Amino acid sequence: MRLATLLNLAFRSLLNRRVTGALTLMAVALSVALFTGVEKVRQGARASFERTVSGADLIVGARSGPINLLLYSIFRVGDATANMTWRSYEEIASDPRVAWTIPLSLGDAHKGYRVVGTDENLFEHYRFGEDQTLTFASGEPFRDLFDVVLGAEVARNLGYRIGDDIVLSHGLGEVSFADHDNKPFKVVGILEATGTPIDRSLNVSLPAIEAIHVGWETGAKTPLATIMTADRVRSLDLKPDELTAMIVGLKSRGTVLKMQRDLNTYREEPLLAVIPGIALSQLWETVGIAERLLSAVSACVIAVGLVVILVSILTTLNERRREMAILRSVGAAPGDIFFLLVLEAAVIAFLGALLGLLVLYAGLMGLAPLIQARAGVSLVGLGPGVFDLVVLVTLMGLASFMAMFPAWRAFRNALADGLTVRV
Repeated sequence: MRLATLLNLAFRSLLNRRVTGALTLMAVALSVALFTGVEKVRQGARASFERTVSGADLIVGARSGPINLLLYSIFRVGDATANMTWRSYEEIASDPRVAWTIPLSLGDAHKGYRVVGTDENLFEHYRFGEDQTLTFASGEPFRDLFDVVLGAEVARNLGYRIGDDIVLSHGLGEVSFADHDNKPFKVVGILEATGTPIDRSLNVSLPAIEAIHVGWETGAKTPLATIMTADRVRSLDLKPDELTAMIVGLKSRGTVLKMQRDLNTYREEPLLAVIPGIALSQLWETVGIAERLLSAVSACVIAVGLVVILVSILTTLNERRREMAILRSVGAAPGDIFFLLVLEAAVIAFLGALLGLLVLYAGLMGLAPLIQARAGVSLVGLGPGVFDLVVLVTLMGLASFMAMFPAWRAFRNALADGLTVRV
């Protein structure tokens, strides 16, 4: 028989066994969705982390752990255990080996989004992806004390535009009962989307961070904070006393290790300097065991899906002996019966995998924003790719191979065995 005829017979056979076929397709679809989903999320998270900062030679903060410093300073995940002094920042920035620095002061939020105290170096020197720079979708960098520049996601999700007034909150919670309501900020700039934590940040000047905390003690508002309005704090010396961390770019990459060693043995205070790439490698090593475990579990689920295909064909062999005998009687060769069952398995695998991928991408469209909001990780590269095609082709090949056993049994069934009436 021709391939088109065999395909037609395979589809009609599946339609004739709708319930069994549908359950088998669902099992295969779920296994493919889980296996591919785990790999997609893993690759997307890695790509997101690796493209967040490029061109930075060191990240410096109070001594803690390399991964912790990387997570809270760059990815806005977690909190700093301590701060570094402004004096140390100035000494490091004035080092002749240093080309530029970006100060970072964290600790406040606005409706669940982090507020970052920094300076104009953020817009000039910060790099992400393939050495891309920050660009403005509208507006300009902050110039006045109470100017704020929004990340793309903040502006989009909260509906802010240039000229809008916003009030920052003390602390990092999504809901705050301590607002800096007597010192509102004006939106002067909105950044283009970057796919990094910058999109979820509100960027203000370092003096602005000091201004909104005038009259605050140990995280609580005092009467002085209410008295010191936005106009009154302008006359104060708003030089910061401490920072959360700083990003350092060096004039020569050859001085990175020496600079890192000098900062890790800094005498004025305990500091930690990490190389972003090495810290990321340590992060992947830490989560590597969990990744391998998830991959193993998802591979087992794929195996279960293949077994379901095999069982669904095996359990219907006896019921289909008459069908096979009729096909033989109208001219089908024994080889046609063999290839028909193999083709049925391939069709089930193809349709199940296709359905699984559709379910996966529908789910990712809904879950990606939730993962981004809850975990602070912007997944990238989640669209269809070569990996999906490899999964599809491999699954069809394995299903066809496993179907050879029931196909061989059908091949050996005699014509008379199928036509004999059994009581």
